[in-house]
Amino acid sequence: MTDKPVELDQYRGMASQKATGTRRLRADVEANEQALRQRRDELEAQLFGAPAASWREAADRARYLIGLYAATLGDGDTRHHALVETVLADFNRLESES
Repeated sequence: MTDKPVELDQYRGMASQKATGTRRLRADVEANEQALRQRRDELEAQLFGAPAASWREAADRARYLIGLYAATLGDGDTRHHALVETVLADFNRLESES
């Protein structure tokens, strides 16, 4: 008996190896998505758990929400992408002036 694991993939056909690889990749992606959702929920609980204490904190919240909105825009929606960039640039400019 040996402690070394047996690599069974080498005994499978290419189609079976590809199917196994696809299942493993899909399971990894699903686990990563679940972890990301959990981290996003934690962030949102922290961001929106209490009223904003300052304009900077309110702007940070707005940046987050605008980022969520921007992620839903299609590539062809150049007008709304430009509006998002303009608003974020305004936040940065106003923040640096204060």
